[in-house]
Amino acid sequence: MHGLTERLLKTIRKQQSIRAGDRLAVAVSGGADSVALLCLLLELRAELGIVLSVAHVNHKLRGEEADEDERFVTKLARQHGLELHACEASADGKQSSGESSGVSSGIEAAARELRYVFFRQLAREGRVTKIATAHTLDDQAETVLLRIFRGTGIRGLSGIHPRIVFAEQGQAFGELVRPLLGFRRAALQEFLRERGQSWREDSSNRDTAFLRNRVRHRLLPMIGEEFGEAAIEHMSELAEIARAEEEHWERAHPEIRVPGGGAAETRQAASLQGLAVTPLLALPLAAQRRLVRAWLEMNAPDLSISFRLIEEALELACGAAGKKLELPGGRHLRRGRQELLLELETFGGRGETADYGYALALPGAVEVPELGARIEARVVDAAGVPDDERDELLDVARMPKEVLIRNWRAGDRFWPAHTAATKKVKELLSDRHATGVAKKLWPVAVAKGCGLIWMRGFAVPAAFLAPAGASKAIWIREIAGMM
Repeated sequence: MHGLTERLLKTIRKQQSIRAGDRLAVAVSGGADSVALLCLLLELRAELGIVLSVAHVNHKLRGEEADEDERFVTKLARQHGLELHACEASADGKQSSGESSGVSSGIEAAARELRYVFFRQLAREGRVTKIATAHTLDDQAETVLLRIFRGTGIRGLSGIHPRIVFAEQGQAFGELVRPLLGFRRAALQEFLRERGQSWREDSSNRDTAFLRNRVRHRLLPMIGEEFGEAAIEHMSELAEIARAEEEHWERAHPEIRVPGGGAAETRQAASLQGLAVTPLLALPLAAQRRLVRAWLEMNAPDLSISFRLIEEALELACGAAGKKLELPGGRHLRRGRQELLLELETFGGRGETADYGYALALPGAVEVPELGARIEARVVDAAGVPDDERDELLDVARMPKEVLIRNWRAGDRFWPAHTAATKKVKELLSDRHATGVAKKLWPVAVAKGCGLIWMRGFAVPAAFLAPAGASKAIWIREIAGMM
């Protein structure tokens, strides 16, 4: 057994990341890292007692080169008698706006998101139980450095996690594992050379418009040359330490959890409306920072939360009632008598939130500044939507070309599918325990002559529900953040 193979076997057994009976798909791009992972697991599959397959996503970003990658991976899978799970998922339409590096980062993030959607789908459909990706120690070091440069805390320093559980509504249905996080890229390439195994070189990996590539090809070599290769390994070790620290905080400190964590102390300390100041300031500083971050993340998931913002929020908590801290998206933090409050800007000093209304083409998208989000209406393949979300799909044949997205108004009524009768929107939201500004701005969609046909978080009315067996449907969703 090759030394690298033996080392991987020890790693897997220590982490218990792959077990006998697992149906494991190796995510193979065609690059050296993923090809090496496949070859190593081929040598270990009998020892591990697993069924191997290959997963490949063609993002169509590099034209013929990407197609050649797919043909290479297809041939590799056929050569070893492995089932191939392949799909095409273009990331072209998901580019970010901004300067060159920002656009490139947006493409990279969109492609990664699409890959993980495909991996989750494979697991959800029961075609595999686990997916293995070939992230290496070098990838880990790059990630830690990038997060330091962009600003991060202990959670960010934890870097790439070795395992991710796929779950919906608390039910796990698969897992993603990264068994090569302790292995250097150069060692994997040497392993392939010794076996005469070729791999594909992705030309975009040399494109320094990608920020990660600048770290990979300029910064890491300089660090290795000036401070020794051990410095790169130390960054990976830092990520392991940070993961353990983060796990300790999450498990052993209920005082930093917002509602949903289950602790009575937490429910008293924080709510969707306010963060109680007295119990907050009684905590040690590290716990104060974590509680403020968790509260902001729950109530404003699209908000970019920095160290400076958390410090300013804590200063506000220590100050006098009535003071405010301006936030992006027309929001502010206000020091109430006994709590911090997250609010939208008010009009005319009356303390009233503004009504809003925006036309939404079907399909199409519209930004809603009052929500700090956008509402999207997409034509989707109904069969590909999870069962627990199909009651949100609208019948294409019954939809107009345009609807009005607005906040609900007094007197509005809505009839979610599978319920006995229409009900006042006010009552539906009260049943969900929505209050304050969040309740006031809750979005609905109004179709001319039909009334309310959609309401965020609720099943659509039975009269407009996409029929069973429909191939296409319209799915309206709120997407956190604006373009």
